[in-house]
Amino acid sequence: MKYLYISLLILLVSCKPKFTAQEVIDQSLAYSKSNNIADATISFSFRDNNYKAIRNNGTFELTRVVQNDTATVKDVLFNDGFKRFVNDSLVNLSEEDKNKYSNSVNSVHYFSVLPFGLNDKAVQKKLLDPVTIKGKEYYKVRVTFTEEGGGEDFDDVFLYWFSKENFQLDYLAYKYHTNGGGVRFRDVKEEKLVDGIRFADYNNYKPLDKEIDFYTIDKLYEEGRLKKLSEIVLENITVE
Repeated sequence: MKYLYISLLILLVSCKPKFTAQEVIDQSLAYSKSNNIADATISFSFRDNNYKAIRNNGTFELTRVVQNDTATVKDVLFNDGFKRFVNDSLVNLSEEDKNKYSNSVNSVHYFSVLPFGLNDKAVQKKLLDPVTIKGKEYYKVRVTFTEEGGGEDFDDVFLYWFSKENFQLDYLAYKYHTNGGGVRFRDVKEEKLVDGIRFADYNNYKPLDKEIDFYTIDKLYEEGRLKKLSEIVLENITVE
């Protein structure tokens, strides 16, 4: 009986995952030096628009500046609200427009600094079964959000694939519900190191078939069943 107990104990220990979802994300943050973002000012260009994020250990000011021939539009997202300025004049917006513009600004800033943000209070993490993509082993983590603090799109679901070798974030996918909903998958196109912090550009894909099991999208990617839609490229990145 003693030997049976020891055997069962060894089996239970051997079946326990080496890391939890929290530990995988913490390791990825350390690898990419993303923790440094918590108290930094980051600027970059994306699709001819200029973005700037000022973060100070929990407080933030996220901006987007769009310039055309007739006006300069500056959108600013704070911890407690959103404001739009046109040629430096504050514009009155409906709640619907505030939500639309703030979500747009937040989305670009969110993706620009991943995996930073995955330890926010509203984030719920779960480690899924590990997978192999293109011969490389990955931890697969699901992220969902609590309704309180999770923003307008709290019911979106994200998947992240972290290399078992060094915890680098190589792939991500998300299932969203706004504008009719959909699914997107991204793989890293190019890495950029700025002041020691890892940033990444991505190729952006969608499934060929709308009716898919979201959790198998990594298999669809390997099978060539995703269509490339665009490239997510950050330019002129600076960190202060």
